[in-house]
Amino acid sequence: MQWAGVIDGATRAVTGARPDRPRTRAAFRTLRRHRRPLFALAVVALLVQMAVAMVTTAVEQTPTIDEPVYVGAGVVNVQEHSLRYNPEHPPLGKLIIGAGTLFTDVRPDPGFSGDQTALGRHLLYESGNDPWRLMLCARLPVIVLTLLFGLVVLAFTRDLTGRAGALTALALYTFSPDVIAHGSLATLDVPTAGSLLTSVWLLWRARRRPRLHLPLAGAALGAAVATKMSALAAVPVLLPLAVLSVWCARRARNSEPLDARGVVRLLVRGLVAAAGVALVALAVVWASYLAVDPRLRWTTPPQVPDLRGLRELAVEWMPFPEPYRDGMRIQFGFEYQRYHGFLFGRHYVGSLWYYLPVALLVKTPLGMLALWAAGAVTLVAVRRFRPAAPYVLVPSAVLLLAAMDGARDFGVRYVVFLPMFLAVAAGCVTAVRPRRSHAVTAALAVWVAVSSLRTYPCYLPYANEAFGGPARTHRYLHDSNVDWGQDLGRLADRLRTRYPREKVWLVYKGAGVPSAYGIEASDPRRVDPDRVHGLLAVSDSSAALARGRLADLLDGSTPVDDVGHSITLYRR
Repeated sequence: MQWAGVIDGATRAVTGARPDRPRTRAAFRTLRRHRRPLFALAVVALLVQMAVAMVTTAVEQTPTIDEPVYVGAGVVNVQEHSLRYNPEHPPLGKLIIGAGTLFTDVRPDPGFSGDQTALGRHLLYESGNDPWRLMLCARLPVIVLTLLFGLVVLAFTRDLTGRAGALTALALYTFSPDVIAHGSLATLDVPTAGSLLTSVWLLWRARRRPRLHLPLAGAALGAAVATKMSALAAVPVLLPLAVLSVWCARRARNSEPLDARGVVRLLVRGLVAAAGVALVALAVVWASYLAVDPRLRWTTPPQVPDLRGLRELAVEWMPFPEPYRDGMRIQFGFEYQRYHGFLFGRHYVGSLWYYLPVALLVKTPLGMLALWAAGAVTLVAVRRFRPAAPYVLVPSAVLLLAAMDGARDFGVRYVVFLPMFLAVAAGCVTAVRPRRSHAVTAALAVWVAVSSLRTYPCYLPYANEAFGGPARTHRYLHDSNVDWGQDLGRLADRLRTRYPREKVWLVYKGAGVPSAYGIEASDPRRVDPDRVHGLLAVSDSSAALARGRLADLLDGSTPVDDVGHSITLYRR
């Protein structure tokens, strides 16, 4: 009988006869019966692979440039209840990072008197702590938050379109190289972006249950503003969305037309609700400062600049704690400065308005770019999705424009919210007919996954295939797009295994201490160029901005190897 079934199947394949329809229908019925467990299994699988990618990255990478500052400030916030370090950023994100360090033996030195950069170096390398373990413990809370934000992407998209779209959105999120790269670091970018997405999702849900979701949306908005001040750009967008949600909630309960008095009454109710959201957000900001120091002891540090004009007036009128307002002054002071940038081989001073869009074209998987565009068109063109367009697309656009106006062209981490918001938009493509679009969407999502897996575990220097992959990113971009000081450990391993007992010269751009990882090297810029012979290791960010003696040294050297696609080894 078994052979008869095999022969029958082969006969149908050769003759082109249609398969047994009852069996096909039975298979589909079986899948429908188990669709919930299969959906849950797919969600778990996507989140597990993301967790593995982030934990592996966190274990292998040495501290990036910003991390020691946040770790040091977080330790002081949690253990000494002091706000004196890193005032340019609110304390909530650093409290989260500092909470991870409670699982270590790190303790601030009571007699330490250095600045915030020296504090991070002191805790990591001068206090007898294990820098590998300390950094992993500081990064783990951010990793957990990043995974939880994946559930927000899933829930938001499922509210809009269903399970298929939700899985598509979650796949784009969990395979995003930028989200993986920065979600595995003890920094503030992903916590801020994820909190903003959570607030927008809750505002969307408030269209049905405003009394429950509006206060939660205010708390999420407050968490974003209490983590990074750049989130303030979203406030003028999210508060009108609160008014819109109240309006839609009333229309959902009562479809009868409103007279002029009813319209005014409903608008007033919406404005009151928006004010409530703002008050809750403000309360979260105050609570984050009071959690560090209930007495809110604060002395304005000397690095706070004097502002004039509208910016100073705006800061003075902000109902935030004094340390928050001083932090805003510091941030405005940064915007007055001119920084070195690098784009497509061009070294420049200042900022380019088109820097972030161009960098995104390099740093985003091609399949993801296609699905983002298709998702944005779907939200605008398909009638059932148009109500969601103000919630997904408008905050993304406003935050992108605000980031483009910044003075620092340092990386796409400033727009890491885009892979979150636009993943939700891309999930809506699955609801579009004809059904053939489903196959295209699935193929693009698989392409994104393959492109992301190919760069494992070096996610920071990712570039898509159109620009040659991560090995060529340093030709187009610099800083946190490529080389943020993360590969000292890998460099130590490479020197030990491939270049033992060779003379090593090192130009390193980062916050790590090379000797702490067993790297014994000299700085070639401090000696006569004629004495520089042997192996020359140069951070790609330093090479991008090379001038003077370093440029001359590189011109007379031959590239022979690269480490993590962020440090190039030359033979001289």
